[in-house]
Amino acid sequence: MSEDVERIGIVGAGLMGHGIALQFALCGYHVMLNDVEEGRLSEAMENVEKNLEVLSDLGLADQEDGTKVTSRIHTNTSLEESMAEVDFVVEAVFEDMPLKLQVFEALDRCCPERTVLTSNTSSFMTSQLAPATNRPGKVLVANWWNPPYLLPLIEVVRGPETSEEALDITTGLFRKIGKRPVVLQKESLGFIGNRMQFALLREALSIVSQGIASPEDVDAVVTSSFGRRLAVAGPLEV
Repeated sequence: MSEDVERIGIVGAGLMGHGIALQFALCGYHVMLNDVEEGRLSEAMENVEKNLEVLSDLGLADQEDGTKVTSRIHTNTSLEESMAEVDFVVEAVFEDMPLKLQVFEALDRCCPERTVLTSNTSSFMTSQLAPATNRPGKVLVANWWNPPYLLPLIEVVRGPETSEEALDITTGLFRKIGKRPVVLQKESLGFIGNRMQFALLREALSIVSQGIASPEDVDAVVTSSFGRRLAVAGPLEV
């Protein structure tokens, strides 16, 4: 169960990777952050420290605990070494399917059998990634939203072979770190959030292209009316 998860592995130290590492470290987890270059890892840790300052300024983190938080993030360019003892993995590399398949195949070899493997992707399906491993029941998509240390939502997409145990571990862990996981019961291109965002964007572009209103006024309608309401009540609740 999620209570058994102690060490988190993150592959890819870019925009999302370092932010996800920060979120787990803030919640007391030891994080193994992996990337192929030392320079990327150094830059990631610099960004972690900058984001900690922002959180401190906002009153969302204790500045005195900043050193403790960063000390929980361990960087390593060796996938084998960094993933050897982790309980839960977030893959956060570029949105490139061959690369992701290569990473999942390597993770399957490096990680303990108990480890759940998730992908922070907004483009690909669990059923596309799971066949690269010998543990399809422990593979899911978990799409974090940027910035991951601020936005609560994580879209969890189960595949045809995803086990209930892996799903429970994943959603339970995310709730423990203060996130709001939503579960897609079947795979769908664009998941939920992006489909709804692009539906709004299509209509906004249509209104502007027909000369009904200016881009600035279309944006003002959203930010000055229902955009504020959406923060507290979804369209179906309304």
